[in-house]
Formats: sequence, C-alpha cells, structure tokens
Amino acid sequence: MSLAHDQEDGPITVIVTRTAKKGRIKEFEDWMDGIVHESLKFEGHLGVDVIRPAEQSKPEYVIIFRFNTLNNLLKWERSQARKDWLEKSKDVVEGEDKVQKLTGLEFWFTPRSAHRTESEANNNEARGQPMNLPPRYKMAIITAGIVFVLLNTLIPQIQQLTAPLPLLLSSLLGVIIMVFLMTYLIMPSVTRLLKPWLNKKK
Repeated sequence: MSLAHDQEDGPITVIVTRTAKKGRIKEFEDWMDGIVHESLKFEGHLGVDVIRPAEQSKPEYVIIFRFNTLNNLLKWERSQARKDWLEKSKDVVEGEDKVQKLTGLEFWFTPRSAHRTESEANNNEARGQPMNLPPRYKMAIITAGIVFVLLNTLIPQIQQLTAPLPLLLSSLLGVIIMVFLMTYLIMPSVTRLLKPWLNKKK
C-alpha cells in the first residue's frame, strides 16, 4: 500500500506477520518480546498488539504496532537498534515477513486486542494474508457520525469547563480528549459492535 503525501502526518498502523521456527517457539517469543520493548522506546509509538497462532503446528504470529506519524515510524525502521534485533531473528524466524502499512481511516479499524477466539485466529488475518478492512465509505460514515456526536455533546461541555482558559487552549484540550477517547475507547467498542455490518459482503 502506498503512503500518500497528505497522509504522512497521520497515524500509521503496521501489521507484520512472522513465522517462528518449529521447536524454537520459546526463543521466538523471547525475541519478539525484546524487539517490541525496544520499539516502545521510540518517539511516537502508540502501542503493540500480538495475535498468537491458534495451532503450534503452524506458528504464525501477527504483530500490530502503531506510530503517530510516518516520520516517527521511519526513525524506528531505520534505527540501528531495529537492525540489531532483526539480525538476532535469523535463528528463530522462518521465511520472509509479510508487512502491511495502513494509514488514514484504516488506522481506526485495525484490531486493538491481542485476544482472539480460535475461529477468528484461523481466518485470513491470523494466517498473515491481507487483512480484510471494511469499505472506505463505511469507515467514513462511522467516523463522521462519531465526530459529529462528540462535537455536539462532549466538546461544548469541555469548553464550558475550560471557559477561563484562552480559546485556543480550550479547543486544543477538547481535541486531545476527543482523539484519546476515539482511539482507546469509542472506536474499538463501536467497531466490535458493528462488526457484522462492517464486514458484510455484498
């Protein structure tokens, strides 16, 4: 997926699929834990989710991590620390990794939980195939609807509570709170609730 110039300042989700060598799953898990904790030290990192394999006979792991901007992601991808950890992976990783980079609205609609049922873990996502995202018009409808509701309910209350502050600062606080709620509370809940409609095929 190409990263358009107008998306460079937005959040980016990276989905990496790696296969552990059979008989070395414990070593792979230790390596994965190490590189994940190393990436968390970098500016703009927004967190990591791991989807573990449903069957040990096919040890494919899906690692989902997020950065707030493309530039901060590139700092991690080009870092010596990452190169060193990738060098260590040669003994525990089998084959080439598969990578997807999602920007824009897609950021809101990627999985935010490392816990999956066995049936979910056996789908295309867990097998490392391209993740099935909802159509863009559905993502736009949900995002616009939530923003509309927050702008007309939450933001006025925040502005009332922060009335003594300068207008720009009051607006900034409102935006920060709204984005935080959408990222960590509202969007994960709404996408789970509307999953049948979002993923409904024509």
